Amino acid sequence: MQNDYFLPQNVCNILLNNNLISDEQFKEILEKKDNLKLKLEKKGSSITIIDIIVSLNLYRSDNTKLQLDEDIIYQTLAKEWDIKYKKIDPLKLHLGLVTSTIPRSFAMKHKVLPIAKNNGSLIIATSNPFNIEVFEDISRACQLKVEPVLSSKSDITKLINEFFGFKHSIAEAEIQFSAPSIDLGNLEQYIKLKSLDELPSNDQHVVKAVNHLLTYAFDQRASDVHIEPKRDISLVRMRIDGVLHTIYEIPKKLHTPILSRIKNMSRLDMAEKRKPQDGRIKTDKGGIEIEIRVSTVPVAFGEKVVMRIMDPDILFQDLEKLGFSSTDLIRYNRIISMPHGMILVCGPTGSGKSTTLYSSLSYLSSPEINITTVEDPIEMINESFNQIAVQPAVGVTFGTILRNILRQDPDIIMIGEMRDLETAENAIQAALTGHLVLSSLHTNDAPSSITRLLNIGIAPFLIQATLCGVVAQRLLRKICNYCRDSFTMDTSELKAMSIEVNTNNSNVKLYKGKGCTRCRGTGYIGRTAIFEVLPYVESIRKMTSFDMDLESIRDQSKKEGMITLRENATQKMLSGITTYEEVLRVTVT
Repeated sequence: MQNDYFLPQNVCNILLNNNLISDEQFKEILEKKDNLKLKLEKKGSSITIIDIIVSLNLYRSDNTKLQLDEDIIYQTLAKEWDIKYKKIDPLKLHLGLVTSTIPRSFAMKHKVLPIAKNNGSLIIATSNPFNIEVFEDISRACQLKVEPVLSSKSDITKLINEFFGFKHSIAEAEIQFSAPSIDLGNLEQYIKLKSLDELPSNDQHVVKAVNHLLTYAFDQRASDVHIEPKRDISLVRMRIDGVLHTIYEIPKKLHTPILSRIKNMSRLDMAEKRKPQDGRIKTDKGGIEIEIRVSTVPVAFGEKVVMRIMDPDILFQDLEKLGFSSTDLIRYNRIISMPHGMILVCGPTGSGKSTTLYSSLSYLSSPEINITTVEDPIEMINESFNQIAVQPAVGVTFGTILRNILRQDPDIIMIGEMRDLETAENAIQAALTGHLVLSSLHTNDAPSSITRLLNIGIAPFLIQATLCGVVAQRLLRKICNYCRDSFTMDTSELKAMSIEVNTNNSNVKLYKGKGCTRCRGTGYIGRTAIFEVLPYVESIRKMTSFDMDLESIRDQSKKEGMITLRENATQKMLSGITTYEEVLRVTVT
């Protein structure tokens, strides 16, 4: 009886009645199902009509821009069968509950996954909610009432592999490293010291655990992975769309082996635990080579490691896709097309400065141009550039290397960060001698970068002679396209929050994400940049002096047409790209 629900004719009728497939697609599915089933079964798993439909890569009849994917099929079936549908959010799953409730072989065979406990009931995600015998077996084994929810088969299979694989690796490694040892990094403990030879970084279970962490980070679109030692455990957190999420709690005794494995992969000194270290890992993500920047630092309970994932698809983009308004893009293209001079990209850490600099260099790159970069560290290797890593231990600093670079016949020089007077002076010297110099600076907006240069000791006449323009930027979260909804808001409310909207209407149409399975209920997916482009024009050049007034520079910049970060963010809000909450979170008036 339970199989009747999954008969091809029945499933296709439900999709047809909900306008997800057309009559032609209905016929195509039924005609091709037998051949496709044979092909798919050769890959070694039981195949349902849903797998066959997904393999056809059809587009929805009600919206031809959207693909008929597995999630929408299961969601529609759940509604038809009056069963709760659940898009599993791996960030909200508890490792212990998932892996300790039922055996892996049972979970994989029946495609069931424990995802939560609620009021004495065990919530089980399943791709077959009519498999009553399986739920009765689980209920008897766990002494809990079972509540099934429908989820996609691929999600369940993937999470079984990921969670049970990571759990197995951690459990096996925990057994291996169960003997007491000293944690020198923990300022509160003193136990018998275990030698480094007893903590191998190449142990297969530790290797698998680290591989699971990295694969999971790639799947979740994480930009950073934090492994933080606490008194009794180690926390694994991941930054997704600019927000940190706690992913795992791992036993403290495994912190050192995992850290040693990461150090080994990134060629760091495994014996050095008292000093911060920086390294890099090159690996593969879906056929694309990506780099992971590794940073370790001693904290109260041991060594903390942060792995920043440098994705070339994000770092090297077309300038048109970065988030510039049409006016600002014209201005920025004009600035970076200058034959010589200095261009500054400003903003706090994590505001996307590296992406703007790399994308700009990629835009300018050609066989006729020699591009040389000085970075600390090199964030992403690109064969089109000659990239130099700063190494203070051997005297290679931003300031010293710039003197040597000028003998390397560069056309364009990129300096990772303008930190001090020596670096700034050498950058200006390069700009004065006919080179185009790009660099980053930590300031809050574009006009204040001029005062920052003055504060570190650069003479006004040198700024006047070299500066071409300044770009300040921030990153805003984008509204999820799958649950985007409109609403109206009174302009007086926005004005009270210092958001100025140029309209004669008392109400304005805005957008927000209601929260759905795709965005994990946040209403946001991905990020976009906002910019403040300031060409260093004659009127501002004349105002540059040691006693210049920053507010006067800001006012003059606006008179010259500079669109502020808040104004650009407001425009993105009105265009339905982001929300007013993001505008307030990221920008100031």
